[in-house]
Amino acid sequence: MKLVTASQMQDLDRRTIQECGIPGIVLMENAGKGAAELLVQHFPEVRQGWVAILAGRGNNGGDGLVIARHLRNWGIKVKVYLLCSKENVHGDARTNLQVWLNMRGETIEVPSEGESVRVKEELAQANLIVDAIFGTGLNSEVGGHFKEVISFVNSLPQPVMAVDIPSGVEATGGKVLGVAIKANLTATFGLAKIGQTIHPGLNYVGKLEVVDIGIPSYLIDEAEIKTYLIDPAELDLGLLSPRPAQAHKGNYGHLLVLAGSPGKTGAAALVCQGAMRAGAGLVTLGIPASLNHILEVKLTEAMTEPLPDPINGYLCPDSMGRILQLLEGKTALALGPGVSTQPQVRELILGLISKAKIPLVVDADGITALASRPQLLKECTNPITITPHPGEMARLLGTTTKEVQDNRIEVARDFATSYSCVVVLKGNRTIISSPEGEVYINPSGNPGMASGGTGDVLTGMIGGLLAQGIPPLEAAKWGVYLHGLAGDIAATKLGEMPLIASDILDYLPYALKEIKTHGNKKDT
Repeated sequence: MKLVTASQMQDLDRRTIQECGIPGIVLMENAGKGAAELLVQHFPEVRQGWVAILAGRGNNGGDGLVIARHLRNWGIKVKVYLLCSKENVHGDARTNLQVWLNMRGETIEVPSEGESVRVKEELAQANLIVDAIFGTGLNSEVGGHFKEVISFVNSLPQPVMAVDIPSGVEATGGKVLGVAIKANLTATFGLAKIGQTIHPGLNYVGKLEVVDIGIPSYLIDEAEIKTYLIDPAELDLGLLSPRPAQAHKGNYGHLLVLAGSPGKTGAAALVCQGAMRAGAGLVTLGIPASLNHILEVKLTEAMTEPLPDPINGYLCPDSMGRILQLLEGKTALALGPGVSTQPQVRELILGLISKAKIPLVVDADGITALASRPQLLKECTNPITITPHPGEMARLLGTTTKEVQDNRIEVARDFATSYSCVVVLKGNRTIISSPEGEVYINPSGNPGMASGGTGDVLTGMIGGLLAQGIPPLEAAKWGVYLHGLAGDIAATKLGEMPLIASDILDYLPYALKEIKTHGNKKDT
């Protein structure tokens, strides 16, 4: 699903009006009627009650007035609460206000804080509230009686439908500008906005529905949109097509995994199991020799290769020769989980990143090692995927975790384009960016997955997909989405609190089956 910034949406509206000659009031009519249809579809009970519409002075308020007109024509009782004086309404919104008044539509002006007492009493009696106060152009903090009304609406139990975007949510970055409407349903116009799909804005949107308002498709194609919400219906199912009857393990790649150290053997096991569950034909784990007996017990399907470990339990440069031999015939390499941050391990990791000629996924301690020399990524010709959590991303950039979290999309995109790699910035709504600057936001996953080992499973899954020859960006998108979907299915069965990494492994087959048959039904 394509996502736009506020300025991109404004530009599409402008081009539709100026270049195509479609009047703005036609777009407003399409938007309002589409939103009214969604309202009745999602809240059919309003036919037996009444709807309160909170309208601002701009185009968002105009959309609300169109909604009011259509609802009234369908026999539904409506009151419009105009949060300004009538004289302050201009343009297309003014036209729709006049039409509403001509129809003898009930309108209550609430231009200031002193006149909001009556409004509060009446809103508490409404069956549903429509938020048409502010639209996607809002860029300053909400104050005055707008803040008072929004806070009051949020205290009520009635369902709320937001028009285009919940008032108070910044459309591009998802920031809350002081206070914001907490909607049950948002009817957004033309295209979904980035700020509706990331935190904190995501928490205010409720169910997101996109209304087609008549913007020509060729204008959308020309808009150079580079941000997307992952939609399973748009993923290439051909990459995970049924296997032919004559298939054998050699057809599905061979992943080499370098992971584990004393106390971190579980990470190595989870990576290997994630790769196998993602369909890799063969998986070999390179493990310090003194730990090999542990992994021989923990792993059944994956092979192990004991590596020289004169420092007792840690990978070191002495293993380089043997690892390079192991890379022969392998189709991908997964590197870093649980290997430790010791200096000799860092030396080995940096050497392998520079010498490996096959697709590579780097995670955890591998990223920490890379933080000492990120320029190495620019010297590599093989495709590289990194999967940092926010703290690891901060180390790579020499900044703070807060700075990363406050600018997740920009951080992932800038690093991916600057260092020519695929970036998987983990967290709620994981961000995936390509070297070309395309960004994909993942809608699957839940807080129950915030436990040790889940990232190791993801590394293995991406590595397993890479080993099968799936292109790096697609491997990242598929891996992240399926990983989250498996976690969602596990949480449905087990609850979020007890969920552990191995549950994701157990439910991954169900996630694959779900996506092949029904797609993802989780709300955006």
